[in-house]
Parts: sequence; structure tokens; C-alpha cells
Amino acid sequence: MEEKIIALVLGYLLGSIPFGVVLTKLAGTGDLRAIGSGNIGATNVLRTGRKDLAIATLLLDAVKGTVAVLIALQFSRELAILAGLGAFIGHLHPVWLKFKGGKGVATFLGLVVALHWPSALVFIAAWLATAYLTRYSSAGALVASLAVPASMMVFGLQGEAELFVALAILLWFRHAENIQRLLNGTEGKIGQKAEPKS
Repeated sequence: MEEKIIALVLGYLLGSIPFGVVLTKLAGTGDLRAIGSGNIGATNVLRTGRKDLAIATLLLDAVKGTVAVLIALQFSRELAILAGLGAFIGHLHPVWLKFKGGKGVATFLGLVVALHWPSALVFIAAWLATAYLTRYSSAGALVASLAVPASMMVFGLQGEAELFVALAILLWFRHAENIQRLLNGTEGKIGQKAEPKS
């Protein structure tokens, strides 16, 4: 039980690192939470007009999930899954930002990479296809998140599939406003620079 708690806490603390906020502040682009959607992830960083910062945020938010899983994986697969859960929750509810975090897409992908890289390719393919067709990052994320547990089930990874079903549910919940905007036709498209929040 102690090892499980440590895995969860380790994952949570790594997942809590708000790279989007840190990078944009260091770059002098202002408070990321005060522009666009107010989200701390790569898509909103892109709305600052800084593609380099958006790419860096995407990679770092993914890597923190990967690192959490790989550390725990040295001990057991079960602990790796728990660390992954902790990292995802940490990104959604970071202690450093009063528990108001991101939507978890990049971290979700980072966890998939660490636990089953073929399913990460499925995620990327689903995201790219959906985003290309719709020009909506959120739509790509929603579709891709569902493709991952389905892929893992095909490969016979029951425990991992169950984890990503839970994470997909959390990810969809965090995208509730995006889903409403998609239905209303008011969702911001990829590459669209946003004005400061009023």
C-alpha cells in the first residue's frame, strides 16, 4: 500500500508542473490563463502566436507523464499505471495553480507512449486525421482519447485499457465547454490567435 501511495504522489507531483504557464511567463508573453481559453496547455500557448513555446509545452507536458510512468515501471506494471493516473490528475488539478490545470491531452499521450507505444501511434493518427478534417484540436483530442483504450483492448492489455477508459472520461469531462462550442460552431480553430480574455 505504501508503494502505491508513493507512485500516485510521485506521478501527481510530476504531472502538476505547469510548463505552459512557466514557459510563457519566462518568454514575457504574459499570464497564459488570461488569454484565449485560459487553459494552460499547448493549444492555448499557440494562441499567443509563439509556435516554439507551444511545441515545447506539448513535449514537456507529454514527457512529464512518460517520466512518471517509466520511473514506476522499474518496480512494477501496477505501480506504473498508478503513477500514470497520478500524473494525469496532477496536470488537471496542479497544486501549484490552486488545482486549476489543463485538459490533459499531451499528458495523456505521454502516458500512452510509456505504457504502450503502438497505441500512441493510434492516438496520433486519430488526432491528425480528425484535426485535419475539422481544424479543431479539441475534436482531435476527443476522438483520439477513445481510440487508445480500444487499441489496448485489441492488444489484450486489460489493465492499461481500463486506466485509459477512466482517463478518457476525465478528458471528455474537462472538454465539456469545448464540446458545447463545437456543437454551437464557436470553437476556436487550430492556429487561430485569440484575444485576451475579458
